[in-house]
Amino acid sequence: MSNSGTGNIVKEPVIFSSQRIATIDILRALTMVLMIFVNDLWSLKDIPKWLGHVERGVDGIGLADVVFPAFLFIVGLSLPYAINARRKKGDNEWQLMQHVLLRTIALLVMGVYLVNGETYNAAATGMPRMFWNPMICIAFIIIWNTYPASWKKYIPWVLRGIAITGLLILAIIYRGGQEENIHRFSPSWWGILGLIGWAYLASGTITVFAKNNFWIIFGGWAFFCIVSMASKAHLVPDVIMKVIPNAISGGTLTGLTMGGVLTTWLFQYFVTKGEKLKMTYAMMGFSALLIILSVITRPYWGLAKLGATPAWLFLCSAFTILAFITIYWIADVAGKAKWFDIIKPAGTATILCYLVPYLIYGIRNFLHISLPEVLRTGGVGLVKTFLFAMLCVAVTGLLIRIGVK
Repeated sequence: MSNSGTGNIVKEPVIFSSQRIATIDILRALTMVLMIFVNDLWSLKDIPKWLGHVERGVDGIGLADVVFPAFLFIVGLSLPYAINARRKKGDNEWQLMQHVLLRTIALLVMGVYLVNGETYNAAATGMPRMFWNPMICIAFIIIWNTYPASWKKYIPWVLRGIAITGLLILAIIYRGGQEENIHRFSPSWWGILGLIGWAYLASGTITVFAKNNFWIIFGGWAFFCIVSMASKAHLVPDVIMKVIPNAISGGTLTGLTMGGVLTTWLFQYFVTKGEKLKMTYAMMGFSALLIILSVITRPYWGLAKLGATPAWLFLCSAFTILAFITIYWIADVAGKAKWFDIIKPAGTATILCYLVPYLIYGIRNFLHISLPEVLRTGGVGLVKTFLFAMLCVAVTGLLIRIGVK
């Protein structure tokens, strides 16, 4: 393979490795710890505003506004590895799409149930609020757990049947909203997991049928970046926005996941040739381009997570790429992956780790545990919230060790 000229990057095929690198799991773990951390900031007072979300309509971002896009981007980073691993086992396109669809359904279901918990009305439902999230999270774990091969085959299916029945009953009895406007179980919005699910569906479909072709992957990323700008300019027909979920038709969220897929393609192109420095330069160049695009688009639509603006898409993609290459040199090149072992469960059982805080909040409410104000204020409060995030990781690790996966 000739190294002269950049044209070869798209003319010659890349043999994608299905062997995952430690960097992706570590980056995912760090992102999940940050997600739990910022999601618990609501319990604190007198903390710096830049740690939280910027209010809707305000031009700018806080720490909390870069966590979700990083997670979406990492979903894209992982996709080529996951798909090529299954392809290596013999899966064809239809089997790969079945896998993508099943994972999408799982994310949508979890997202909708968690969203309905936000507007739960205990009196109208006839069940204390503290039971909703723990019950649905336990059902999720039972349904999507990987059970030991030594178990009799009917046992997991009986457990799943009970859990599915439980979820259906909860959906039927559910009532949400205020007394003057009670509503039934419905996807008022898809929730964080649901939004990830839709973006995963679109990016997973492209990745499956792209078969590691650079132009298709690059075209998919560019297309959704353009759609992001077009939707903010009100150039996307209303009928499309109404029929296709906004996570896809809005362009921004799928643009983040496709950016991750494209980054993995570039990473593997150089690393399989042993050109780690060139890979780093390419990633830094890509990041610089994204930052420039963010600066260019910001005057038109602002920089905002809640607005899902193109500038937010580009800037957060750049941040995640820079974090990716930094961790790669530490963990995979320098061999220091063990430095991150303490948060490893958050990177290998990420959805489980995401659900753990809901279980802990439920236990806390059931036991009527309330922390003193001094532990919820200022710097002390931030330490408490960080320790809470680490507790969630530790609980995830414990659940993994007892067979929850």
